[in-house]
Amino acid sequence: MVKKVTTGIQGKNRQYRYFSESFKRQKVKEIERNLVRVSEICKEYEVSHTAVYNWIYKYSGHRKRGVRQVIEPMSDTRKLKEMKKEIAELQRLIGQKQVQLEFQDKLIEMAEQMYGVDIKKKLGSQLSIGSGSTEENTNEP
Repeated sequence: MVKKVTTGIQGKNRQYRYFSESFKRQKVKEIERNLVRVSEICKEYEVSHTAVYNWIYKYSGHRKRGVRQVIEPMSDTRKLKEMKKEIAELQRLIGQKQVQLEFQDKLIEMAEQMYGVDIKKKLGSQLSIGSGSTEENTNEP
């Protein structure tokens, strides 16, 4: 994959790296399939943009057929980052809703204790139409 050669130039140690042809072809194919962007390869392998574009010029199947391609479209990596942001936002919203539900449950519990009424039971089973009380009010004022 990478061959490293260290040389001394004017008292400085400089590292030259040589990438194999198969490695370059693989990276060019990944770029053509929009699996990775040129800038991502540059960062990951510490290679200049010029070098990567030279690989594309030399090894791209699209270039040989005269096909033009936009090199920096939205890659899978960028899509994944955006999806992760969206997931994080949704998880945050779910967390807020959970806090609200727990707050409401605690409020109902406190009201039940304060008034001595089982609110959950009364709210849980709603009366159907016509199932009201048929007895007349026998309390006289």
